[in-house]
Amino acid sequence: MFHHVGLTYSHVFDQLKIWLPRVHLDCDFYHAALLDDLLEVSTFVREFGNKSFRLNFEVRRNGEEEMIASAHFVFATVDHNIFKSISVPEEMRQRLVPFTQVNAN
Repeated sequence: MFHHVGLTYSHVFDQLKIWLPRVHLDCDFYHAALLDDLLEVSTFVREFGNKSFRLNFEVRRNGEEEMIASAHFVFATVDHNIFKSISVPEEMRQRLVPFTQVNAN
């Protein structure tokens, strides 16, 4: 998703001058995935805070509707020079808007 909208590692770190540490992770497993299962992971932005944002993940076996796991990560945005939290850059918000899903858990 990030690479798709031009938010490559080099752009985020070298141009926007931020790090994206994960400050929270929550994962629920509903069904077992087996060795050699092909999995499909859907990712979307759940919400933006002032200095953080949340990504949700849904995991399914390839081509199936049943969700076998879900997760969310909260990323903080921090200045890469002093490692202090800063506001989510407007450029990042705008580029990720197409991947925002409202009213999701």
